[in-house]
Amino acid sequence: MNSFEKHGFNEDDFGAKGNVVQAFDAFPKSKPEFVTRTEGGGKWTVVVFVVSFFLLWSETARWWRGSEEHTFAVEKGVSHTMQINLDAVVKMQCDDLHINVQDSSGDRILAGQTLKHDPTIWQHWADAKGVHKLNHDKNGRIDTGAGWLNAEATEEGFGEEHVHDIVALGKKRAKWSRTPRLRGTPDSCRIYGSLDLNKVQGDFHITARGHGYLEMSGEHLDHSQFNFSHIVSELSFGSFYPSLINPLDQTVNLADDNFHRFQYYLSVVPTVYTVGSSTIMTNQYAVTEQSKAISPHTGIPGIFVKYDIEPILLRVRESRDTFIVFLLKLINVVSGVLVAGHWGFTLFEWSNEVRGKKSRSHTGSEGMLGTKGAYMA
Repeated sequence: MNSFEKHGFNEDDFGAKGNVVQAFDAFPKSKPEFVTRTEGGGKWTVVVFVVSFFLLWSETARWWRGSEEHTFAVEKGVSHTMQINLDAVVKMQCDDLHINVQDSSGDRILAGQTLKHDPTIWQHWADAKGVHKLNHDKNGRIDTGAGWLNAEATEEGFGEEHVHDIVALGKKRAKWSRTPRLRGTPDSCRIYGSLDLNKVQGDFHITARGHGYLEMSGEHLDHSQFNFSHIVSELSFGSFYPSLINPLDQTVNLADDNFHRFQYYLSVVPTVYTVGSSTIMTNQYAVTEQSKAISPHTGIPGIFVKYDIEPILLRVRESRDTFIVFLLKLINVVSGVLVAGHWGFTLFEWSNEVRGKKSRSHTGSEGMLGTKGAYMA
């Protein structure tokens, strides 16, 4: 009789069973009667599950977002014209406004004859609360309304859309929204549409009738009717992508005086977004703004947009890992969490066992042997 039989154990229960291949099993299993479920093990299982789910979700979101590569280069494409898209509301009558463009080549474009004009009501476009000037947040950063904002970001541009979202939205059909139906006397003018400009530095002006340029008719609008408060719904350069948000989109600027001058300085950068084989070409721009009340003898009131085309090209390419690589990363994440959880549970159980031994040792010192005098009395 060997030692196993002396203690009532069957040696066959601990030996390898089955064929030769099963003897090399690297994943041995314990019988259910040899496994003990504990409350601590259940808690650690829940922790491992929660951590695994969080890491898997983060890895999936990172893979879906992809990685962006930004490169700058000298723009080699030769183009002589550039499209500008405008959708703005000015708190004056349409007949009292003049819209013109004058560029550094000396050309003057009567934009008012190309863009559409619709009488409208100011309250249809701005709520009682209004919008921050240039859509700045409380910290002074430009908020394009594009979603998530980085607390440390100071860049101006399309905002925080991902490239695949920009490309997907850019493929949608470009269509100007309808002017709200009039329900009262119009007090404002909606100016919207697209026009082609020379691809050079220029000024886009919205002034009052008879002011800013020498007019053949010589008619001048009365100064008391000046009000260049305005709402910009769209101001972009290049192909019209209404789904993309630019720095001046969705902004309101109010004039404090009849003689008020608004000046916007734009630096336009041609930009190419690429995801796989899909590409859209557009333009981003940075903007600074200056507005002030002026004297009737020192300046011309109105809205002046000065733009300059930068001689560089920004390429933004988004790429992501293949699905096989992504799947392997998920497996690595789960495996790492399981291994770390196993080690954590082992150390937790070992510490409990050590504390239990110390507690039993301390309690044993007060047992029968320690109370001899009580039985001799």
